Amino acid sequence: MIFEYYPETDMLYIKLVEGISTESEEIAPGVVLDFDEHNRLIGVEIEDASKLVDLSRLELRAIPIVDLILTDKAPAAA
Repeated sequence: MIFEYYPETDMLYIKLVEGISTESEEIAPGVVLDFDEHNRLIGVEIEDASKLVDLSRLELRAIPIVDLILTDKAPAAA
C-alpha cells in the first residue's frame, strides 16, 4: 500500500495494490475509487485532501507490516 500526496494539486492517492485502473467511481464529492479490469478496488483518490483529512499524522495499528519504507521525496507530477 502506498500513500502519495501531491501538494501542487492537494490530492492524496492511496494505492492499495498494483494494477491499472479501468474504471473509476466518485463516491462522494472529490473522493474517487479506482477499480481494475476484474472490478477489484486498487486505489482511492482524495481531492482537496488537506481540507478533508489530517495529513500531519499517520497512525498504524495492528498492521502486519514486513517492509516499511519512509521517503521524503515528492512523487513525480502525474
